[in-house]
Amino acid sequence: MNDLILEAMGFLKQLSYFGILLALCFEFVPAEIVLPLAGYWIYEGEFNIHLMALAGTIGGTVGPMTLYALGKYGGRPMVERYGKFFLVNQKQIDASDRFFNKYGASVAFVARFLPLVRTAISIPCGIAKMNFVKFSIYTFLAMYPITYLYLYLGLKLGPHWSQAGELLSRYTQPIVIIVLAVVVVYIIIRIAKKKKEAEVT
Repeated sequence: MNDLILEAMGFLKQLSYFGILLALCFEFVPAEIVLPLAGYWIYEGEFNIHLMALAGTIGGTVGPMTLYALGKYGGRPMVERYGKFFLVNQKQIDASDRFFNKYGASVAFVARFLPLVRTAISIPCGIAKMNFVKFSIYTFLAMYPITYLYLYLGLKLGPHWSQAGELLSRYTQPIVIIVLAVVVVYIIIRIAKKKKEAEVT
């Protein structure tokens, strides 16, 4: 699978930044391979990291929209039937459902940092008919730092860019804990604010 992706990336490289955007529009192309490789191209002096991060983030935002639409217009039965074509398995779907039910709309942002539910989280967002604009904004804001980090690792690792995914996974948990803590604090503040407003009225 990786060899096929690398061959495809060789072709997409000829399309410059649009090639990376296009590659990340498809959820079945692992960003863990695409972005560090693009970082290596930056290392070789062929591309600009800031423009590449923008292109990658746009592609990484468009990609989840496909799964969002599958969930919104097809529902759970269609997801279970066709999810495999997007490399989304039953375990990921179930985990995403539980995560969505626990944290609500904020998962469109938070879940992008979690390996197990990162790809499939768009599905319950679609099934729940989450506001599309909000979904897109949350996804974009989450994808930018992830995209930039993968590119930076590929840039720094140079010829050893393929180690970026393994290296990043070591530091995923602390990042997730921080993000979840911020979300929890935000939710608590909002609940307290609404309760205070209710007491006033």
